[in-house]
Amino acid sequence: MSDTQHSSDVLIVGSGAAGLTAALNLAERFKVTVLAKGALNEGSTAWAQGGIAAVLEPGDTFESHIEDTMIAGAGLNDRAVVEFVVEGAPRAIQRLVDLGVPFNTEGKTLHLTREGGHSHRRIVHVNDATGWAVQEALQRAAEAHPNITLVPDRVAIDLATSRHEERYSGAGNVWGVYAVNRATGHVETFTANATILATGGAGRTYLFSTAPRGATGDGIAMAWRAGCRISNMEMMQFHPTCLYNLEVKNFLITEAVRGEGGQLKLPPGVPGGGHRFMPDFDPRAELAPRDIVARAIDHEIKRLGLDYVHLDISHRGPDFVKAHFPTIYDKLLGLGIDMTTDPIPVVPAQHYTCGGVVIDRDGRTDLPGLYAAGEVTQSGLHGANRLASNSLLECFVFGEAAAQHIAAHWDDLPPPPAIRPWDESRVADSDEEVVIKQNWTEIRRFMWNYVGIVRTTKRLERAAHRIKMLNDEIADYYGHFRVTPDLIELRNLLQTADLIVRSALHRQESRGLHYTLDYPETLPDAVDTVLVP
Repeated sequence: MSDTQHSSDVLIVGSGAAGLTAALNLAERFKVTVLAKGALNEGSTAWAQGGIAAVLEPGDTFESHIEDTMIAGAGLNDRAVVEFVVEGAPRAIQRLVDLGVPFNTEGKTLHLTREGGHSHRRIVHVNDATGWAVQEALQRAAEAHPNITLVPDRVAIDLATSRHEERYSGAGNVWGVYAVNRATGHVETFTANATILATGGAGRTYLFSTAPRGATGDGIAMAWRAGCRISNMEMMQFHPTCLYNLEVKNFLITEAVRGEGGQLKLPPGVPGGGHRFMPDFDPRAELAPRDIVARAIDHEIKRLGLDYVHLDISHRGPDFVKAHFPTIYDKLLGLGIDMTTDPIPVVPAQHYTCGGVVIDRDGRTDLPGLYAAGEVTQSGLHGANRLASNSLLECFVFGEAAAQHIAAHWDDLPPPPAIRPWDESRVADSDEEVVIKQNWTEIRRFMWNYVGIVRTTKRLERAAHRIKMLNDEIADYYGHFRVTPDLIELRNLLQTADLIVRSALHRQESRGLHYTLDYPETLPDAVDTVLVP
């Protein structure tokens, strides 16, 4: 038996924007433990290039930001939640300024850029590396706080619930998590009065993704297994412009490149080479919402048998490009592409998980003691397609909301009872690690081919058939061998893939990010897909 146990007032699983925001809001009153799957800064937050959406420009309004969000979300958004988040955005930006995030400025005001789907300039940013600057500021503040304990290299296996109590109460509470210590290979138990899932999305379910290596749907899968409802998992956002490079698989070319005038063109050597094609698909051209741009690129790639299309911003001039996109410029230059003179080869790639664990405006899930914030959730903000730069914003607003609800209702959150330690005696080491790699690759490939940008019922059924076969194989493997980080992720990837496919088969219409050739029309009423364990 593994008997290493840790206890705190609040446990947060995830060390990105949502998790650290919650921690900083709780730490004045409570002892907080933050678990990171790897290094503290390895999550999606540090990868975010574009920025954070907020109404700050004269002439812009909350109503305009709300409407832009609703339009992008194809009406599937919860308007009350959209209003809640949009109206909280300026306060969230000010708190980040107070933490020392060095946002770009023009004189004494914040510099605002514009991205696809937005009717105004409202994106605050730190050049083209906003997420990295935000992560550094939040992490620096958390490291300095005596009530916050940051614990890296812990891979959560499952939520510790009432069924893990030494004396089963039947109450259905969540008391923390079991997690593997990467250094020792042993399982540790982390308990708390309240637990917040801030584990990010499930991008690595797909073969091509801009998400970091650890985005394997862990929080979504754990919450589902514990008894939480999961919603809208068919709404997987594909970013239109990921760098096409045989060596670099997941480098994002930020939305802001198109926001500042970048044009999508057919590459030379094909019929219509050099043609700017987005105006053929939408009057908003390159500034159309991501689902529209991604489908347009996918259409041209398949129609002409291309590997990629071109994104060209060279007409803006070298000084402008270098000033606005220094990180991207340097990265591309190292790969032999000078974006001040040459177009950038791009393809769509999975980018954001718009569905997830169902929460309310306080970040509460279906289970007592369990909260969630950020990409792991389906809060009602994004609907059928996330509007650009609303993602970090959601993390800040809901990270704070969950913290505030925990503080206000602390007396209703009992301390955890005795929890059974993880039983490590029943399993042995495996000499077949190749099985994990094989299954991981298989899942990501059939999800890309069958559950991608354009879907059909037959493709989805093929994916479901493969999931069913793999489920038995992986369950047997999980039951007989010692848990490892790779095995944990594989189990969660398959569970997440199953939730995506089930959701996609359930929605018999095309809406936002879910486009199926069998049901190309959009139904009159927008209804969430909700899966119940």
